[in-house]
Amino acid sequence: MSELFSRPIIRARNAVVTSGHYLASAAGLGILSSGGNAIDSAATMAFCLHLLEPHQNGIGGEVPVLVYSAKHEKVFAISGMGTSPAALDIEFCKANKLDLIPSDGFLPACVPAAVGTWCEALERFGTLTLAQVLAPAIEIAEAGFPVYEALHRNLTKLTERFMTRYPSSAEIYYTDGKPPRLGELLTNPDYASMLKMLCEAEAAATGGRVAGIEAASDCFYRGPIAERIVKYITENPVLDSTGRKNAGLLSTEDFAAWQATVEEPLTMNFRGLEVNKCSSWTQGPVFLQQLALLDGYDLKAMGHNSADYLHTWIECAKLAFADRETYYGDPAFDNPPFDVLLSADYAAKRRELIGEKASLEMRPGDTGSGIADYGTSFDIAGDNRKAMGLADSGVQDLISSKPFDTTQLQAVDAEGNFIVATPSGGWIPSSPVIPGLGFPLGTRGQMFYLNSARPNALEPRKRPRCTLTPSMVLREGKPVLGFGMRGGDGQDQWTLQFFLNHVVFGMDIQEALDKPLVMIAHMPDSFYPRIASPGKVMIDTRIDKSVRDELARRGHVLEEVTDDALATMCVHVDEENGTLETACRSTGQTAYAMGW
Repeated sequence: MSELFSRPIIRARNAVVTSGHYLASAAGLGILSSGGNAIDSAATMAFCLHLLEPHQNGIGGEVPVLVYSAKHEKVFAISGMGTSPAALDIEFCKANKLDLIPSDGFLPACVPAAVGTWCEALERFGTLTLAQVLAPAIEIAEAGFPVYEALHRNLTKLTERFMTRYPSSAEIYYTDGKPPRLGELLTNPDYASMLKMLCEAEAAATGGRVAGIEAASDCFYRGPIAERIVKYITENPVLDSTGRKNAGLLSTEDFAAWQATVEEPLTMNFRGLEVNKCSSWTQGPVFLQQLALLDGYDLKAMGHNSADYLHTWIECAKLAFADRETYYGDPAFDNPPFDVLLSADYAAKRRELIGEKASLEMRPGDTGSGIADYGTSFDIAGDNRKAMGLADSGVQDLISSKPFDTTQLQAVDAEGNFIVATPSGGWIPSSPVIPGLGFPLGTRGQMFYLNSARPNALEPRKRPRCTLTPSMVLREGKPVLGFGMRGGDGQDQWTLQFFLNHVVFGMDIQEALDKPLVMIAHMPDSFYPRIASPGKVMIDTRIDKSVRDELARRGHVLEEVTDDALATMCVHVDEENGTLETACRSTGQTAYAMGW
C-alpha cells in the first residue's frame, strides 16, 4: 500500500483514461464507450480541459503528444508547439531594450497550437468527426460546471488584474466584478460559440471526415478566428512585465503558415524498455539523458530515497539539465547532437564528474565542438544583455507571475491505441481573453534566449523549447506505460522518480506515484525571470530527516516542502493479466483516473 494520499489503482478490461479534471475524464470515457478510439477520447478530454482548467491550460496554448498507433504498430510524436511571429526577432528585442521576453501580455504569444494538433491527430489516427469530439465541451461551456477549490482560489487572486487590466477576462469569469462562488456554475458561451464555428466549417465541407476536419482547422488558422485574434491583439495593447503596453506581433500570415507536424520521437533503451520522448522543441530528451547517466549505477542496492540514491540522482540531474541549457532547441533550426548526448560513452565520461559533494557549478559536456561561454552561465538575462550589447534594460516585474502550470491526459483503448499528451499555456492569468472567442493567447515565447549564438535563440517562426514532456514506454514493441504531469522544469524530474520507483524498485503504479519527491532548481528556470538557484534542492519533508541532514552535509542547499498537490497521472498495461491500469497522484486536485 502507498504511504499517504493513495487512491485505488483503476483496473479495466476495455479502456482507461486519466485527465486533469474528472468531468473531462468522464467525457473521454464516454467517447470510448460509445465507439470512439483512444485518440478521439484524448481530443475530447483536451477541449474539455481547456474550459475546465483555464488557470492550467487553454486552447491558445500548446500540447505535445505521443501516440502509439495499433494500426501502424509505431509511436509518433505530434508537435503541438506554436511558432513565434515573423516580426519578433532579436533585433526587435534589442531596439526595445528587452533582455528577456516578457512573461505576460501579447509579445510572447506564439501561434496557438491546440486546435491544429488535435485536428492532425484526429485526421491521422482518430475515427470520429470533430463535431462528435467537441460535443461534450460545447455542452459544458453552455450549461456550466461547478467551480472547484483550485479554480476559485485562482479567480479570487486575479480579481484586481482582471478588473483593471483584463476587462475582457472579467466579462467571462466575473459577475458584477466578483469571482464566482465555490460550487457556482460557470459558463463560457463565447468558447462554445467558437467551437460551434469549427463544427459549422466541418459540416459545410465535402469530401468526407478528413476533409471536414481540415476545413475546421482552416476556419481557425486561415479564417475568421485567426482574423479576430490578430485584430484584437494589434488594436488593444496590454501592460506587461516590460512596464509598458505592447501590442501583439502575430499576423494572419503567421497563423496561415503554421501546421502541426508528425515526427519521430527520441528513444532510449533502459533495462529492456524503450522510452519515448518528444524531441528538443521540448525538454523531453533530458529525461533520457538522466536515464543514461543513472544506468551506470546499482540504484536498487543504494536503497529507495536513501542519501546515496538521492545524491546520485541530484548530481546526474544537474549534468543533464546543464546540457539542456547548452544544446537543446527547435531541431528545425538548431542541431542538437543527440547521437553524442544519448550515447553510453558520453554518459560514462559525464559520470566521472560526480563526487561525494554537491556541485555548485553549471557543467555542460563537450560533444566535440567545444563548449561556448554561455554553457556555464546561471544568468540568462545577463547573457542576453552581453550578446546584444545592452546595459541593464530596466525590465520590470510589474504584473508577471510564475505560470499557472499545466495539465495532463492519457487514454488507452481495447485495440491497443495509446496516447499521452501534456496540454499547457494559454493561461487566463497571463493574457486577456479574446472577446467573442472565450480564451486568451499563450506566452510561451518567454522561453527563448536572446543570444543568437546559442540554441533556442529567438528567430522568426521558430518553436520555443518548452518544458512540456509526455512519456511513453514500450516493451518488445508494445506500449506498457504512459505518464506525465504538470510542473515546469520539475516535470522530467518528478516523472523520472515515478518511473524509477516503478521500474527499479518494483512499486505498483499508485505507490510509485505517491512516494515523496525531490526537485533541483540548480539551473536557470525556463520561465521569466529565468532565475537559477545553484545547488538548491526542494525536498519533501516526508523523506527521513537523517537523509535530509546527510544531503545538507554533502553541500546540497535544501528547501523543505510539503506535498504540494502535484497531479501526476499514468496508464499501464498489466502484461501478465492482459488488462489495463490507470492511477493518479492528485492531492486536493481534480485529476481523476477512470476505466471500463
